[in-house]
Amino acid sequence: MERLNYIIQKTPKKINTADNKLILEHFGFLSNNNKDLSLAHMKAPIGWSEPFQQPEFDEYTFIIRGKKKIIIDGDSIILEKGDSIKINKGSRVQYSNPFDEECEYLSICKPAFSIETVNRDKQ
Repeated sequence: MERLNYIIQKTPKKINTADNKLILEHFGFLSNNNKDLSLAHMKAPIGWSEPFQQPEFDEYTFIIRGKKKIIIDGDSIILEKGDSIKINKGSRVQYSNPFDEECEYLSICKPAFSIETVNRDKQ
């Protein structure tokens, strides 16, 4: 029996959110039960924001277009098209798009994102 050394993901799992952010998870806990790493293509609408969180995973973000505001342990950062960042697990972080255009980006979490390990503040 031949063993494949790769996986092609042509149909990502669409994750429904209450805040109108589009999440297409290509690899991860919800799309293929991968707990080691998640890879998602996201679009954050104008005016979008999440509550503060303190995740138990490292998160890498790459901005495809638009801008994204990130508050990390009290520091405010604005990422623009072509920028990338790694945020270490355990950091207190908030993501938002207070700008006048949609923000499209890629997110990689290691280990994989899960609602149980993101540790969002109660709103």
